[in-house]
Amino acid sequence: MTTTSAARAPRGAGLLSGALAGASGVLVGEGLARLLGATGPVVAVGNRAVDLTPRPVKEWAVATFGAADKAVLVGGVLGTVLLTVLALGRLGTTRRRTAVAGMTVVVGLAAWAMLRDPAQGAGTVAVLASVAGMLLVGPGGFAVLLSLLPRPPVDGDAPTASLDRRRFLLAASSVAALGAGGGATRGLAGDPAAPVAVRLPAPTVPAARVPAGVSFEVPGLTPHLTPTPGFYRVDTALQVPRVALSDYVLRITGMVDRPLELTFEDLLARDLVERRITLTCVSNEVGGDLLGNATWLGIPTRDLLAEAGVQTGADAVRSRSVDGFTAGTPLDVLTDDRDALVAIGMNGQPLPAEHGFPVRMVTPGLYGYVSATKWLVELEVTRFSDFSAYWTDRGYAAQAPVKLSSRIDVPGSFARLDAGPVTVAGVAWAQTVGIERVQVRAGSGPWQDAELGVEDSDQTWRAWRWVWDAEPGTHRLEVRATDRAGRRQISRREPIAPDGSTGWHNVTVTVA
Repeated sequence: MTTTSAARAPRGAGLLSGALAGASGVLVGEGLARLLGATGPVVAVGNRAVDLTPRPVKEWAVATFGAADKAVLVGGVLGTVLLTVLALGRLGTTRRRTAVAGMTVVVGLAAWAMLRDPAQGAGTVAVLASVAGMLLVGPGGFAVLLSLLPRPPVDGDAPTASLDRRRFLLAASSVAALGAGGGATRGLAGDPAAPVAVRLPAPTVPAARVPAGVSFEVPGLTPHLTPTPGFYRVDTALQVPRVALSDYVLRITGMVDRPLELTFEDLLARDLVERRITLTCVSNEVGGDLLGNATWLGIPTRDLLAEAGVQTGADAVRSRSVDGFTAGTPLDVLTDDRDALVAIGMNGQPLPAEHGFPVRMVTPGLYGYVSATKWLVELEVTRFSDFSAYWTDRGYAAQAPVKLSSRIDVPGSFARLDAGPVTVAGVAWAQTVGIERVQVRAGSGPWQDAELGVEDSDQTWRAWRWVWDAEPGTHRLEVRATDRAGRRQISRREPIAPDGSTGWHNVTVTVA
């Protein structure tokens, strides 16, 4: 073997050592964490990355990747770890102790993230057990593999010994087997987001029937009710929290005369009401799809607060999720007649895990970041002056009513159409007030009134359509809405921060 090929073999073996030990350490840590009910290292590091990421970057990620933003972030974490351990493997061919120390620091950062994770459902012992497994297989396995590599050359001399491939492959196989065992353990421990069998009682006050004529038979028009699998999801949880019903308690605390502790069975035994309510995310750009309309089942929040006895001087409710997320909601919104709910059902079924099982908030007329806390465990009656919440700490407004908005669903932007009658259609929303009028125009032409679907309620969006006599050429179609209070939708484009986007939605089409 030449000097060049002798040096190349340890470099390749070093890269393999880093990648194998790093990957196996992660798998063992994830497997033990899942087995012991702890948040694993990948999600814990991802959660810390979410917390430390600047707000504009988060907004860009949601706008760019939509519901896939969490998968992209987890992929980014794993990619960063892979590049790090490969670099450490390369370093290990010449500076073994430094490389092993670097691998230990990587595990230490994961341990720090796991211990600080607000969604950590397990105690310190469980976390430390997972960390111990990572240390044993990660830095430990790395040190063993590096010890089998030839000593680096000194002063340009050839390595003192060649790589014993048989011993190295045996050791590498052992490290890989430990990693595979960790991966298998993680799989056998089950999916924390798996559905839980719950039978919901019939509502005491069912929702009214959906009126005839709420929508139109227009291909591509958003349906009045959003199917649960297609309902948007935007939250801060990289891993859907697992909530054991046997341990679940909703606490109503703070400035109340009679603090309450309610189990899930307690909630099921209450008078339940059913309401159709449209929810909107503050991250929804003009014309975006981060909103949906569903039938929700739950207990009116005002009833629970009345039972607890709200004290004079309170003006807010801080809600808390099992994963540590907090939101601040105006007290008067939760106690007026808009039917804010502590919800346990969605579209006739228990809440899916990704939408807040077992209990969440549903509040008409406010963006979700101040009103729709998932995996709800506490409602603390308080004052806005006495606290801040997750997103207000990051520059968003404390008060966040949903903006009057409208959207063109069909035709889509850059569509190619035939000349003649073309149906333009979409939805508009002005929660707690209702839509009075929708107007559409082509280019700089006059505004034309669209036909409105029958209103379901002022808590839901409203469909509209307009038949356009399309002429050849390139045209920009634009829509605006007016609510029942006489307010017209703002034309000026504003970003989603700090309290929701504004602007007329438009699409550009070509007519042949």
